Amino acid sequence: MSGVQTIRVGEDEGDQRLDRWLKKKFPQLGQIAIEKLCRTGQLRIDGGRVKPATRIEAGQEVRIPPLPDTAPAPARASRPLGPRVSDSDQQMIQAAVLWKDDHIIALNKPPGLPSQGGSGQGDRHVDGLTTALMFGYKDRPKLVHRLDKDTSGVLLLARTDRIARALSEAFRSRTTRKIYWAAVAGVPHPRMGTIRFGLVKGGGGRGDNEKMIAVHPRDIDATEGAKRATTDYAVLDALGTRASWCALVPITGRTHQLRAHMAELGHPIVGDGKYGGSGQENLGDGWGAQLGGEISKKLHLHARSLSFDHPITKKRITLTAPLPDHMARTWKTLGWHENDVPDDPFADVE
Repeated sequence: MSGVQTIRVGEDEGDQRLDRWLKKKFPQLGQIAIEKLCRTGQLRIDGGRVKPATRIEAGQEVRIPPLPDTAPAPARASRPLGPRVSDSDQQMIQAAVLWKDDHIIALNKPPGLPSQGGSGQGDRHVDGLTTALMFGYKDRPKLVHRLDKDTSGVLLLARTDRIARALSEAFRSRTTRKIYWAAVAGVPHPRMGTIRFGLVKGGGGRGDNEKMIAVHPRDIDATEGAKRATTDYAVLDALGTRASWCALVPITGRTHQLRAHMAELGHPIVGDGKYGGSGQENLGDGWGAQLGGEISKKLHLHARSLSFDHPITKKRITLTAPLPDHMARTWKTLGWHENDVPDDPFADVE
């Protein structure tokens, strides 16, 4: 058993999750042990309590409590790099590959598949299927951002730690650009604008299951836990006044940001039961989300495109994901056509 240690994070070790950094330093530590050390306050960064997912930065000091000296058994080293992936799941996740090179893999994530495991997410998620995405590399690719379980579209994975750090920094510094497509209730007015309501956790679950509450911009600073959030939106087409096709750009990246913002605007995303997008009634000037058949039964939110600077080539890459089946059927039903709208409706806006 070792004694208490204080380890400074190296210059080349920053910008990664605490649990992953610990596993590299101390292979005998499992995920459950790390979670317990965090929960009991034995693991600390610069004196503060942390979670396994806390991101470490170069120069920080990590307090490590006494740890067992036992090294992993030889048999452990021969285990697979991740959970076994069934043949059907392997075919599914490989068919979802939208683009790849020696450094990055991009998926068109199917709706209903969580990005990562967590509370209420079950055992089947993108992160758990990455052994099927190694394509000859020795390590599994790593998620550098996430999409909600029921949101489809472009999702990036990095094939090395170096690329993962570079892409994570690009998302934090907002040099990436994400455009989502959504079918929403009614028609927002004006037809192009910016939503600046803050968001605060409203309880009722964790992660994808947690509902966010919108906070008026004037009340954000006075509301405990509220974070500023900004979304640009543009109406691309409409079915009378009943429903519309919107492009959404999240300037910030808060949990459920697009869903909560559109609901607060009075135009929830079709199929979003959590934020009022599955209602069947037409109260007052309401819209009635049940447009017929299966339309309102699945979330109509899709990460249509993602632009980023390639960490190695420095070229600007733009990836576009086709609509998932349920949204493609809705578009056909409503007479909307993918090729009739600009790739970026905000491009000419000053």
